[in-house]
Amino acid sequence: MKLFRTIWAIYGMLVFFILWLVLMPFYFLAFATFPKPWRKAIIWFSHQVYTRLFFTLTLIRIKIYGKEQLDPKQTYIIVSNHVSALDFMVNARAYPGVYKYLAKRELVKVPVFGYIVRKMCVLVDRKDARSRAQSIQYLKDTLAEGYSVFLYPEGTRNPKTLARANYAALYKGAIRDRFPEVKKRRDKRALTRLISSGADLQLRDMVLADPAIIGTRQSVWLVASDEVDQFAKGAYDRGSPEADRPFKDKQIAWYDKLVVADALERKFNFPFFTSGTSREPELAGIWGAIVGSFWTMLVTLILSFPVGVATAIYLQEFAPKNRWTDLIEVNINNLAAVPSIVFGLLGLAVFLNFFELPRSAPVVGGMVLALMTLPTIIIATRAALSAVPPSIREAALGVGASKQQMVTHHVLPLALPGILTGTIIGMARALGETAPLLMIGMVAFIVDIPDGPMTPSTVLPVQIFLWSDLPERAFVERTSAAILVLLAFLIAMNAVAIFLRKKFERRW
Repeated sequence: MKLFRTIWAIYGMLVFFILWLVLMPFYFLAFATFPKPWRKAIIWFSHQVYTRLFFTLTLIRIKIYGKEQLDPKQTYIIVSNHVSALDFMVNARAYPGVYKYLAKRELVKVPVFGYIVRKMCVLVDRKDARSRAQSIQYLKDTLAEGYSVFLYPEGTRNPKTLARANYAALYKGAIRDRFPEVKKRRDKRALTRLISSGADLQLRDMVLADPAIIGTRQSVWLVASDEVDQFAKGAYDRGSPEADRPFKDKQIAWYDKLVVADALERKFNFPFFTSGTSREPELAGIWGAIVGSFWTMLVTLILSFPVGVATAIYLQEFAPKNRWTDLIEVNINNLAAVPSIVFGLLGLAVFLNFFELPRSAPVVGGMVLALMTLPTIIIATRAALSAVPPSIREAALGVGASKQQMVTHHVLPLALPGILTGTIIGMARALGETAPLLMIGMVAFIVDIPDGPMTPSTVLPVQIFLWSDLPERAFVERTSAAILVLLAFLIAMNAVAIFLRKKFERRW
């Protein structure tokens, strides 16, 4: 059956375009040579011939009821559903007179077809408010010329217009309708504060995702305010004096009525893991910080791992033993013990002030953390290389391998588990650092999710630091949850390091 529908659809499209090409000259002839009265007759005749041939050749049968009630000599504004590409042909069979469509201006860009659209339709630029207003006058002129007009109200909508709508009035009106006894302006404001101020964004996203719900009645669960959240969890004692708590007695009474009506519900806060930060605790999430941490760690790994491993291989296997190499080794060991904030000061002076790189960008944070992680990777890599028995090196050199081949093919693969372990531990330390990132400006309040290493962002430790300093009580829970997420990442990274060491470690 599916194969048959596909074949029939292809056949219908071929018939559609072939008939269109055949009748196209009649439309051009009507518009180019004949006066308006004759033009109407030719257009009507072409419509009838086209639609009759199409429905006959495609074996489509339609039933029309009430056609006799329409007077071909009168003009009408006909509002129709727009469910398929066959609508305009069905309209031609159903309506006995001549008509035009209200169409979007983008259709005139279609070659050849655009000329017909320009002549047979009233065009409107949906993105231009002036054009939308002028289209009303054009419709009036079209009716005065003796043409009826077909409107398709279920067409596409302007996303910018939908995004600017007053969605706050929807949820404010809904909750005020639930409590009609609330009359005073101050009480109305207190009532609407039971719902999060970000509820309008939730409604906006729903409408933008499915504009068809406009004009319908929907039941929607909205996020409650942080005060309602804290009261439901017992953070505020209803028996305490009203002046000692932000949740007032009237709000407690409204809360109790909502509970009785099953209008309040506790759910796991999944948006906490999928949304960015916010000034409102009930809307705050860590996804922006997680993405920022990812980009920062990626830059750190790309810069520190190859440089650190290459430096360690050179110092351990190729560098001559003299004062300079001894001095370098001492400095590397000293850098591993330098406080992390010193690297932040270095990044502030060099990367931001001198090179003028973007502030609060993951690329700058990654470069600073790469400098901090390099000594750890170098020391761990040298330790892993030195743990390889000298007999491995002597055997490789004894069978004719060069020193480079000996290191690349024999020593480095055996030392790789220790190198990876040291790298993961160094990256875990970098993930938990806050002080150097604060010095380079990653303490900014960033709501948007970063889409690259050059986009301003924050990281998990800095996000925790910011939330811990906010006065709202609900941020204590968000801070605690973010700490648990960060600990989970750190534990996972250390567990991977232990696994790699146990899995690939060789004892000699």
